[in-house]
Amino acid sequence: MKAVARFLFEAGTLKQAKRTGWWMAGVKDPESVADHSWRTSLIATIIAKLEGADPARAAFLAVWHDSQETRTGDVNHLGKKYTEGEADPRDITADQVSGMPEGLAQVVQELVAEYEAKESLEAVCARDADKLECMIQGIEYRDQGYVNAQRWIDNSRGRIVTKSGQAIADTVLETGSLDWLRAAMGEKG
Repeated sequence: MKAVARFLFEAGTLKQAKRTGWWMAGVKDPESVADHSWRTSLIATIIAKLEGADPARAAFLAVWHDSQETRTGDVNHLGKKYTEGEADPRDITADQVSGMPEGLAQVVQELVAEYEAKESLEAVCARDADKLECMIQGIEYRDQGYVNAQRWIDNSRGRIVTKSGQAIADTVLETGSLDWLRAAMGEKG
């Protein structure tokens, strides 16, 4: 269990690890990898349910999708241009779970492999959730005055492949980031 305990502390570093791509958009204090993964998991549940996939499995994949960033940091798309192929998430995960009980290590490795293979419907839903979460975060940053976030909004929208993910994305684009608050307060508009 020592390896499990060490991993739990390691996973906690994602609460402080910032999503670095937002710095290029001028966001001084972007959300953490853990923040991103939490909402990505919620979105994966929704997309999967609408697509007829297993929502729990899609959320499970989404929870683990960036867990390797404890070791690599959040490498943004520009950085990946220079590090492509050097850090395979499956290899990092194998190192992270080394020494854990065999059944546990195997489950985690299988989850990451499934996500990276992009073949199961649940993995496709989880990947769409990753893109949709980035798009939503971009809208929130744009609404806070970070106009350069528009690039992330547009690029993320263009990478969503499921019909449900696309429908949600289009609706999100038509919805104000504080419309939920107005509705909760009973305000019109």
